[in-house]
Amino acid sequence: MKKFTADYIYTLEGEPLRNAVIVTDNAGKILSIHKLNDTETDVQRLQGAIVPGFINAHCHLELSYLHQQIPQGEGLVSFIKQVIALRNSDVNEQIKAAKIADKTMYKNGIVAVGDISNTNVTANIKAKSKIKYHTFVEILGMDGNKAAQIFENALTLKAQFATPASVVPHAPYSVSAQLFNQINTYCLTQPNLISIHNQESEQENLLYQNKTGHFLDLYQTLGINIDSFEAQNKTSLATVLPLLSSHQKKILVHNTFTTTNDIALAKQIANQIYWCFCPNANLYIENQLPQISQFLDNNFNFTLGTDSLASNHSLCLLTEIRTLLNHNPQLTFAQVLPWCTINGARLFGFEDTLGSIKVGKTPGLNLITNFNDGAITPQSEVIKLI
Repeated sequence: MKKFTADYIYTLEGEPLRNAVIVTDNAGKILSIHKLNDTETDVQRLQGAIVPGFINAHCHLELSYLHQQIPQGEGLVSFIKQVIALRNSDVNEQIKAAKIADKTMYKNGIVAVGDISNTNVTANIKAKSKIKYHTFVEILGMDGNKAAQIFENALTLKAQFATPASVVPHAPYSVSAQLFNQINTYCLTQPNLISIHNQESEQENLLYQNKTGHFLDLYQTLGINIDSFEAQNKTSLATVLPLLSSHQKKILVHNTFTTTNDIALAKQIANQIYWCFCPNANLYIENQLPQISQFLDNNFNFTLGTDSLASNHSLCLLTEIRTLLNHNPQLTFAQVLPWCTINGARLFGFEDTLGSIKVGKTPGLNLITNFNDGAITPQSEVIKLI
C-alpha cells in the first residue's frame, strides 16, 4: 500500500484537492482518497501537484531512429521527402530506438499512446510495453485502382499487432477517394477509431483549393501521377471531412492551418471529433502553431500528442503543455490538463482504468514539481510516482 499527498491533487473528477491523501495498492489501483490527517505517518508528503498519468494521443514510435536527423523549419513537404529517403535504415537500429523511446515515454509519466504504424517494427515492443497502446495502421495511396490491394495489405499488417488497432488514412494529400471508401466500408462492420493528419501545412490547402503548391513537386519526385486529381476550391478538411466515417470517433491531428470556416463546418456536419495538437512538432516542421483561440468555446474534445522524435526534441507531454501555455496565455494548466488525461482516455476507450484519479482506477500518478499557485513554471518537471 502507498499513500501520497501534495500541495494540489488534480483528480479530474472535480476541483483540485488540497490537504488530501491518495491511497493505492502496490499495483497503482486507487483504494481511497481522503482528507489528510496530521497523525498519519506513512504518507509521502510531496511538493507540487499530483495528476493522473498522461495520454499521448499522437506518436510515431517507429520513427524514433530519426531523432535529430531532419533539420528544423524546412516545411512539411521537405520533411516528408527526408523521412522517405531515410526509411530504409537498418531494422535493428529502428527497433533499438523505438525501445528506448517507449521506455522514455513511460519514465515521462505517459501511460497510454495512440501510435501510427506503417510497418510491424514496433509490434513486439508494444505487446511487451508497460504503456497501453492503440495502433493506427496507416495507409497511403493516390492510385484509386490499387485501393483494394492497399487496404488488404493494411488488414494483414493490423493482424500483426496484439494491441488494439485500427486502419486509418494518412492525410488528405496521400489517400485516394477510393481508399477512403474502402476504410468507410470497413467502418460499417466493426469499431475502427479513425486518425488523420490534418492541415499540418498550408500547402495542403493550396493543393485542394487550386492544385498548386509544394505537393505537386513531391508527387513529381515520387513519380505519382495526379492528373485525375481535381481541385475543389475548398480547403482540404472541407473536402475530406465528408469522406470520413460518421460511424466512428475521429481524431484530427495537428490542425495548424485549420480555418474558422473549417471549424464551423466540422461542428455542423461531423460528430465524435477529437482535435489533437502537437505544438512542438508544429514548431519543428512549419515554425507555426494552430490558432488555439479559434477552437475554444465550441464544446470540442481536445487532446495532445508529441508526434515523433523525427519532428520533436523529446516525447514529453509536460513539455507540450508548457509550449501551449507559453503561446496561449489565455489558457490555464487546469484547462489543458484534461487534454492529455481524461480526454485521451475517452478517445481510446481506456476511461474505465485511465484518465482520472478515482477509486477503482489504475491511472498512474505523476508529480509536477515547482508548481506555483496552480501553474507550472519554467523549472517544472514530471516525476512518475506510480
